[in-house]
Amino acid sequence: MKEHLLNSEDARSAAAIQCALDALAPTGGRLVLPELDLELDRGLRLHSGVELVGQGPKTVLRKGPGRVYPLSGYHNYGMADVPLIDAGGLEVGMTVSIHDNRTHGGFYETFATITWIEGNWVGLDHGIEADYSGSEQPCLTTVHPLVWGNHVRGAALRDLHLEGNRAGNAKGMGGCRGAAVYFGNSQDLEITGVTERDYFGEGLGFQMCRDVVVRHCRFDGNTGNGLHPGAGSTNALLEDCAGEGNGRSGFFFCVRANHITLRRGLFRRNQLGVSIGTRDCYNLVEDCEMVDNRGAGILVRQGPQPVEVHSCLIQRCRIEGNALQEGQAQVEIWGEAHDLILADNHIGGGKAGIWVAENARSIFLENNHYSLVHPEVIAGPLGLSYQRPRFEHGYGTAGPTAFRHLERTSQFPH
Repeated sequence: MKEHLLNSEDARSAAAIQCALDALAPTGGRLVLPELDLELDRGLRLHSGVELVGQGPKTVLRKGPGRVYPLSGYHNYGMADVPLIDAGGLEVGMTVSIHDNRTHGGFYETFATITWIEGNWVGLDHGIEADYSGSEQPCLTTVHPLVWGNHVRGAALRDLHLEGNRAGNAKGMGGCRGAAVYFGNSQDLEITGVTERDYFGEGLGFQMCRDVVVRHCRFDGNTGNGLHPGAGSTNALLEDCAGEGNGRSGFFFCVRANHITLRRGLFRRNQLGVSIGTRDCYNLVEDCEMVDNRGAGILVRQGPQPVEVHSCLIQRCRIEGNALQEGQAQVEIWGEAHDLILADNHIGGGKAGIWVAENARSIFLENNHYSLVHPEVIAGPLGLSYQRPRFEHGYGTAGPTAFRHLERTSQFPH
């Protein structure tokens, strides 16, 4: 693999680092950053086949201040430009987010790169994702991931530290379009040895991705979730990772996050430990710790048929001291969930052990150890099963049909 080592002068700005990343795009390769402490005025975009590597905790990338630029009024879906009241301080190449009060936080928020500026009109590298209403305070913000990639294959991020600087950012980044580290519509990704903290948004997010490996990383003190595989992401392995002190879940399985293995994770002092929801099936959670969270250590969220949670195995975990401020048990199973296995877990330290909603069914419990919880299990007559269900689960078990909803990832422009 071609390797390019940057010195301090080569890595003097985010723009300079981006030029080096862009130079590797045609052939792929590894860009190695020196020890540094650098404030970013734009997110660093990875390309297919390109790795960005630091020197561990001595390579620090910091999110720059997040400014808010009001739009001059209504602007409509698909336009690759926006009119601002004042574009002062913006530059071509910056990464920005655009939304109004109705669209902030979801897929209707726009994340884009500035391509031109003429007066107070700002050009974008793609069309905006929704109509933005003049009566709903539409704005452009210098809010962005610190490192990101869209429609890439074989990219990697390794061995560095990210500072989110949420105090310097008046607006947050929506979890569907961004996170401190973010990938969308991508394949064959590796994230190793990365630590991150204090972002106004989520720590790690990947949406509509497949074949993702994340090892020895932690994402702490963010306003949103710590780690967030979402929107149909399939076949991911997350080992030896942590999410601590986040405003929402330490680990959040989003919609249709399937065939994922979460192993040896630590999720502590978040709102929730691990949250599993809509169509999050065929997943494996093992040898993890969910401790001292304000709500449940494991929450299986509401979900009616046909999008209910099913076919997940949770084993050999320590789930203790949770539900400190909200919730009713260490493990809560809501909605019409079924065919879940909890085996060989240590569950204790407050309120009930496992709570199962009346319309959940076929929850199989085996050899769990309870301490200082009462009652150990709360479930209706149909909630529990005495026959262990059989299903595939986790990373590496997905057959070809498991990826049909991600066909767009078969094309990977740089």
